[in-house]
Amino acid sequence: MSKTNPRFMALFLELFESLPRQGPGSRACAERALRLCRELPPVPRILDLGCGTGAQTLYLAELTAGSILAIDSHAPSIERLRQTLAERGLSRRAKAQVGDMAQLELPTASFDLIWSEGALYNIGIEMALPICLELLRPGGYLAFTDAVWRRENPPEEVRAAFEQEGVTLGWAAEVAAAITQGGFELLDHFTLPDAAWWDDFYTPMLARIEAMRHQYANDREALTILDEIAKEPEMHRHYANYYGYEFFVARRR
Repeated sequence: MSKTNPRFMALFLELFESLPRQGPGSRACAERALRLCRELPPVPRILDLGCGTGAQTLYLAELTAGSILAIDSHAPSIERLRQTLAERGLSRRAKAQVGDMAQLELPTASFDLIWSEGALYNIGIEMALPICLELLRPGGYLAFTDAVWRRENPPEEVRAAFEQEGVTLGWAAEVAAAITQGGFELLDHFTLPDAAWWDDFYTPMLARIEAMRHQYANDREALTILDEIAKEPEMHRHYANYYGYEFFVARRR
């Protein structure tokens, strides 16, 4: 079923907004990436692009003493993050706002760290890198994850799934080259471990899908949609060796 179908999107958002996070990642991966940002100021200014409901925003608040601006285009996700920040007493240090990462109206050279987990692909790395370069102060850091191929000749099922999502995967070396050509020094990159896919993302997703199957037990269309969504974690279970998420950390020259 097409994701342009309003019912599909309604159920998709109902499901994804209830999850601990909306894509692969973990606190341990965030810590590892932050350790590469060795010369951050004591109280860095941080921009979290494509924050979703803010799992990584909360990690950044725990792991740094910085001020954080979290931006996402989906208003309900921002509202949920604002509530979470208020509940945790973080509203003075971390702000969440609705915005389009392709059209940010923010001062140039105003951030020490730009962070983005699984979101820059929405506008493409080629467009995202100049935007980040402009917003970072000289010597500022960029940390982001991106989906990449890990093996040649992936099964047609895998390739078709990404094409249906409108996602064009490259290779880690290609992303690294784009980073260095875009005015950054690539500090390092690493592949997210399998636990970063399952612990806080796919395992809660499958549990939530099962709960929603009971909730919509008499709704054939909803059950069909839930079956379609459930194909993603099952594909990863079988074909994770063909693709993955890579965490890139770079610095503005």
